[in-house]
Formats: sequence, structure tokens, C-alpha cells
Amino acid sequence: MLKKLLLFFSILFMPIVALAEKNIIMSPIDVVKLAGDLVYAGKYDSAQDILVKMPQTNNGPVEIERWYLLAQIEQRKGNIDEAIKIYRKILDDQPDLTKIRYELALCYMEKKQWYRADYNLRLAMAGKDIPDNIKQAMMYYRYVVRQNKNWNVWFNFGAAPDTNVNQAVGGRECIIVDSHGTQWCRDLPEPESVVGKNFLLGGNYEFKLSDNWRWKNDAMIYMNIYDKHDYDDLFLSASSGPRYVWDRGDVWLSGVINRRWYGWERYNWSYGGKLNANYDFTRKFSGGLTLRTMKNIFDEYGDYMDGYTYSATPYVSYSLNSTKYFVLRGNVDKETAKADAYANNRYGFSVGFGSVLPYGFNIYLEPNFSWTRYQGDRVYVKHHIAKVGKEKDFFQRYSISLSNSKFDIWGFVPTITVSYTNKDSNIPSREYEKWTAEITMQQRF
Repeated sequence: MLKKLLLFFSILFMPIVALAEKNIIMSPIDVVKLAGDLVYAGKYDSAQDILVKMPQTNNGPVEIERWYLLAQIEQRKGNIDEAIKIYRKILDDQPDLTKIRYELALCYMEKKQWYRADYNLRLAMAGKDIPDNIKQAMMYYRYVVRQNKNWNVWFNFGAAPDTNVNQAVGGRECIIVDSHGTQWCRDLPEPESVVGKNFLLGGNYEFKLSDNWRWKNDAMIYMNIYDKHDYDDLFLSASSGPRYVWDRGDVWLSGVINRRWYGWERYNWSYGGKLNANYDFTRKFSGGLTLRTMKNIFDEYGDYMDGYTYSATPYVSYSLNSTKYFVLRGNVDKETAKADAYANNRYGFSVGFGSVLPYGFNIYLEPNFSWTRYQGDRVYVKHHIAKVGKEKDFFQRYSISLSNSKFDIWGFVPTITVSYTNKDSNIPSREYEKWTAEITMQQRF
């Protein structure tokens, strides 16, 4: 009875200092419970005073609850930015806390940062032991997010060393030209190592036509500037068209135009259309498909390479839990050209695995494989013999990306990506391998 009376008067009047003056000894768990009662009673200042003055403990769950209550106070008082900082701090060390990630998503919704809200809702929805009413709320909020995703901007920049930017094999190629074994030889280009600086700026905006219909526009500029400027690459892209959204998915039909410069010389441009569809099958499993057709016009090599590209790119993603997920992507491409030797069919797939780790780390692994079959014969040299045949290539790339959310600089997180690429071909001069490392600053979600 005495303990209940003490708790009642503490809730009404007494901050932690008063408790100390009265020599009332409370365990850290009791203090947190007291602060929690104050929060739910709407006495935010008293609860905050207790939680701030409370000594840090070695009890992980108690410490998490203390920070959670501090975030709740800020969230309920309307200080959303402060609440976001605290929720992020908790998740940096304990990324599997579904409840915390759900609250973070709600804060992003309050700030109208819909893409960040969607990212955290997707992770939270894959958590374990979620009550049914919270599952239903998450599904509803996903729909709200999908309806309100009216704009987004992305911006990455960094450095990218490349051990073989020109995709060369090097060495000497020789051919026997007569019955006496006389050879004619030529030196093949050697691999060029460069250090590049990359820059990506993109954004989209949707005009809301009704609850379900939008008109979506997006644009992007990507640039690689190397210390050897013959390999500088500049790419521009823009698209626009109607988009339909509903509770579990969306469909976007758009016109597309692209322009590319290579070595600061005009290289090619293309235009066409694409259809992009996405659907959430369950709270853990989603998928989508992009269909695209493009007319390709080359500035210098048009007599050989002008043609069309038709492509289909499906994907599925599955979340194992609130921190780990798989992404399976496929691609089927058909590229036509005026010269059959440049026309080809390509198909491939990649399997990505991502994980949010403790202490703020994020990791993503992805092997990528593709096969290319060219349609027309070409002359090539193999084993000192001139041959005529169709080129057949096998491409494989392995990459790993690592970042740490604790190194947040103005909302951007440094990300390191290391990749190894190997291309095998029945034409030796078309084979190559290379290593690439990228250090970029990417928006934190």
C-alpha cells in the first residue's frame, strides 16, 4: 500500500531530485516505469527531467526504453526532428527493433518525407511478433505513403578508381597469313587505370490528378570525370507520363529520352517509352516489372549501330526480417542495329542480399551474371587463325557495398563499393577484367 501511495504522489508532484532528497531508492526499471507513467499521463516535462537525470545503466533493455521514452516525449511535443535523431540513435545500435523503426516511419510521415517513411515501413513490416492491429495499420500507412509520394530528390557524389576503364585486354594479336607460317601482328590496347569523380543528381515530381491518378515526371544527370579525360562520361535522362496507384501497387507509363556524351564528344541519344509496375503480394514479399522500348541514334557510328532496344526487367524482393532482405532481378534485352554484327540478345540475372547491422553498419552484396549473343558474323583472330563467326560473351560482376549510418554528414552517409568484373568471350580481344572502387555520399534513409 505504501509503495502505491509513493508512486501516486511521485507521478503527481515529484521529479527525480525530490526522490533523491527523500532517500527513496528506486531501481532503474522502477525509474523508467515511473517516467513511462508520466509520459502516458501527459506530464512530459517531469518525465523528461527524470529520464535526463537518470544515470546510464549497463542494462541494455532499460537503456533502450529510456531513449525510447525521450523520443516519445519529443514526438508528442511536436519536436519531430529531435525524435528522429533519437530513434536513429537507437536503431544504429539495435536495428532489429521493429517498434522503434515503426515510430521512425511515422515521424517521417509527419515530416512528409515519404520515401524515407516507405523504406522504414517496409523493414518494420517484416519484423516478428507484430500484433494484428499494428500489421493492419502498417498496411494502411503504406497506402498513405504511396498516395503521397509526390516528390523526391537524390544526390550522390564521390571518387571511383578503375583499373581498366577502357575494357582492354592488352598484349599482342598475331595471325598466320601464309602456308610458311608468316605472321602479321598488332598490339592491342593496354588496360588504362584511372581515378574518377562521379556525380549523380536526380529527382521526380508528381502532379496529383485524383486520389489514384498522378502525372509523374523525373530527370537525372550522371557524370564521371577521370584524370584521363578521354574517358569522361556524361549521361542525361528524363521521362514523363501518367501513374496509377492503389493500396498494393502502382503502374507508370511514360515517355523517355536519353542523351550521352563520351570523352566530351557526342556519342548517342535515344527516345521511346517504358511501363513500370510494382505490387506488394504480402507484407514481406513484393515484385515488379519494367518494359522498355527505345530508338537508338548514334552520332558517329550510326551507319552501323543505329537501331532499337527492347527490354524486360522483372524483380522480386523478400524480407527475412526487419534487418535482412533478398532482391532477385532479371533482364532480357534485344538490341537491333543496321549491321548485324552489332545486333544482339542479352539475358541475365542478379541476386542481392542486404542487411542492416548493429553499430550503424549497412552491407549489400550482389553477384550479377549475363550472357550476350550477337546476330551477325565478324572476323576475329583466335590461336593465330582468322575466323568468321558470331560473338558470344559471358559477363560476371561481384560487388559489395558498406556504409555506416553513424557517420551522418548533413543527411548523407559515406558508402564504399568495391566490385570485380570479368568478361569472357569467344573473341579473345573482347575479354577483359577489372576492379573498381567507389566512395560515394548517399542520402540516409
